[in-house]
Amino acid sequence: MQHITDAMIDAAVSPQDAQQVLLEAFRAFGHGEAAMQERIRTEAGGVKLSTLGAVIPGQQVAGAKVYTTIRGRFTFVILLFSTEDGRALASFDAGAITRLRTAACSVIAARHLARPASRRLGLFGAGVQGRAHAQQMAQAFALEEIRVCDPYAPADLAAQLQAQCGTRVRMCTQAAEVIDGADIVVTASRSTTPLFTGDQLGPGTFVAAIGSSLPHARELDDRALQRAACIAVEWRPQTQREAGDLVLAAPGLVTPDKLVELGALVTGQTLGRRTDEEITLYKSVGVGLEDVALAGLAWKRLQDRA
Repeated sequence: MQHITDAMIDAAVSPQDAQQVLLEAFRAFGHGEAAMQERIRTEAGGVKLSTLGAVIPGQQVAGAKVYTTIRGRFTFVILLFSTEDGRALASFDAGAITRLRTAACSVIAARHLARPASRRLGLFGAGVQGRAHAQQMAQAFALEEIRVCDPYAPADLAAQLQAQCGTRVRMCTQAAEVIDGADIVVTASRSTTPLFTGDQLGPGTFVAAIGSSLPHARELDDRALQRAACIAVEWRPQTQREAGDLVLAAPGLVTPDKLVELGALVTGQTLGRRTDEEITLYKSVGVGLEDVALAGLAWKRLQDRA
């Protein structure tokens, strides 16, 4: 069985590749042609073990992502199997896959929920995921400015991100600076409490909240949820159990007609943005479909090159 490293993933799979294979995976899921396992977390002595997975017959793969969380640090591994004969195909380090797939899914959501003419990105959190989101959003939209709020960012972050994205980057210290005039807002923080009030969001803003998959943590407040015309999620069962943004919301605030799955959006079963004035949200917790689909693509690419 082959072991595939993060470096091998980065050499074989581009962000655009990730977006395409994940689009196809969510279309398959939306049509009932793929299935997922919810995340299961087990903890003892301060060590957490998490597992989640998927079966994607169209890609001829099934698999599971397994990872530990120790003192807030994650170590990921993916195991990939053939759906044709059941054999184990490969294991993966999966750090690169996690980085690629999360931002790629936000871009897929943005293409249905953000205004096509979006020019300004507001970013909360500039860690691995924040930077990946800035890069992929800058490639997907003709951004003119990225505003970043991260109290822990290195002094040269703006210069680094500007070189990586080809877009002007401005560091901000206040949430209002980040949000004012932003067309797209990405929250990629470790915050357990809302980063801003929903009243600060301008008409037509799209928000991708990707920072947490824990039921006690939230980046968005009730007002943001209330003002949203649409809240897209990867998969209702897992999101409604894990996403603190929704779990902690006031009763009756997140109505069934407002909550839509990404699979329904990409298959056209549900409309995305309807008007330029609507505020739209995407809440990501990370699902097994994403990891297995991207691992399947990487394995096939590497086999073709061997």
